[in-house]
Amino acid sequence: MKAIALPAALFTLNRERLKLLPRSLAVLNANDIMPTNADGSMGHLQNADLFYLTGIHQEETILLLAPDAFDPNHREILFLREPSEHLKIWEGHKLTKEQATNISGIKNVKWLAEFPGIFRQVICEIENVFLNSNEHQRADATVETRDTRFIRDCQKNFPLHRYHRLAPLMHELRCVKSPFEIKAIQAACALTGKGFQRVCKFLKPGVNEAEVEAEFAHEFIRAKGQFAYPPIIAGGANNNILHYNQNDQPCKKGDLLLLDVGAGLGNYMSDMTRTIPVSGTFSRRQKQVYNAVLRIFRAQVAACVPGKTTKDLRLECEERTAKECVDLGLLKMSELKKQKPDAPAVKKFFMHGVSHPIGLDVHDVTYNHFKIQPGWVLTVEPAIYIPSENFGVRLENTVVVTENGQLDLMANIPIEADEIETLMNRRK
Repeated sequence: MKAIALPAALFTLNRERLKLLPRSLAVLNANDIMPTNADGSMGHLQNADLFYLTGIHQEETILLLAPDAFDPNHREILFLREPSEHLKIWEGHKLTKEQATNISGIKNVKWLAEFPGIFRQVICEIENVFLNSNEHQRADATVETRDTRFIRDCQKNFPLHRYHRLAPLMHELRCVKSPFEIKAIQAACALTGKGFQRVCKFLKPGVNEAEVEAEFAHEFIRAKGQFAYPPIIAGGANNNILHYNQNDQPCKKGDLLLLDVGAGLGNYMSDMTRTIPVSGTFSRRQKQVYNAVLRIFRAQVAACVPGKTTKDLRLECEERTAKECVDLGLLKMSELKKQKPDAPAVKKFFMHGVSHPIGLDVHDVTYNHFKIQPGWVLTVEPAIYIPSENFGVRLENTVVVTENGQLDLMANIPIEADEIETLMNRRK
C-alpha cells in the first residue's frame, strides 16, 4: 500500500484512547514480509493494529507502550530498522528517527538493536503484559506471525507475569472511527466512484472481464491507490458466485455484470458493489429484481442505528428479502410459514450477511456481540441470486453510523437503475 499523508494527531489520539491496566506494557510487531517461490517475496502489508497506533508502514517495526514505566522515556518507544548504505542501495529509503516522529507523534525512536535491553528493563518493572494476535473471528491462522513468535518468547523468558490479550482492546477502539479516519475512508470511496464511472463508460458486449478489472486498476493506481481486496468482475451466471475472482470471461450482450470492487487508499479501505447491464439497458425482469434489491438496500441503510448488532441487521435483511422474493415469484407464502428458524427459506436466494465493519481492513475487526455505536463504518450489501435465471443482483455501499442517522460515503456513486443506464449510454 502506497503511503498517503495522514496527520500525526490521528495516531497520537489512537494511543491516548488505548487504556491498559496499571503497571502494564503492550508490544505490537510489524507483519512479516511473506515469501513466494524461489527467492521471491510479496510486498509488505503492515499490521493494521500497529499502523493504527503509529502510522508507520515500514517492516520490522516494534511499538512498546508502558504508561507507568519508571523512566518517562520508556513510556512510548518506537523501534525501527537502522538505515544503512547497504539498505539504501538494495531496498531504498528507510525512515530516520525524525521522520518517524513526524509521522507517528512518538518522540522516543530507537533502532531495533536497542529493543532487547530496553524491553527487559521495562518488563521487569511491571506486572501485566498485553500482547497482540489476530482474533478476527473468521481468520484462518495457519501461518505463524511475528506476534506469535514474540508471545512464545515472552512467556518462555518471563513466565511469572500476567499476560493479557490486546486484541479485545484494539477491536473496541478500531470499531469507532475518528473524523480523521472517516475522511480517509471517504477518500477511498471517492476513488472507487471514479473507477466505477470509468467502467460504465467503457463496458460493452464483447469486452473481457479482465479488461474491466484493468479499467479499475488504471484509475486506482494512478491515484496511489490499489484494490482493497481481490476484485469480483462477474458476468452472467457468474453473478451468483459470491467470491468469484476468475475475471477472465467475455461480457455478453443481455447479461448483467456484477462489480464488487473497492479502492484502498493510504491503508484505509472501501467496499462497493454494483450490478450493471452489459448492453447498457436492463431487461424488464432484470430491472424488476434490481429495484427489489435497491428497496432492501435503502431500508437496510436506514436500519443501521446504534444499539443493534450485525446479526440483528442480517435477520432484518432476511425478512425484507423474503417478502421481495414472494413478490418476484421466487418464494411462496406457504414456504415462509413452513420454514424453520434456523433454516429460513430465503437462504436459497440470499445466503450471506448484509453488513460488516470496514476501515484499515475490509472486514474490520469486531466481535459478534459488539453493538453498533456512532462512528462505526459499515457496509450495506443486500442481494438476490437467481441461478435458474442465470443472473443475480447485489448492491453495496460504505456507510457511517451517526447519532442522527446515516452518512452514505458512496451517495454520489450512481445506484438507481435509470442513473446507471443514463451513465452507460453516454458512451454512445
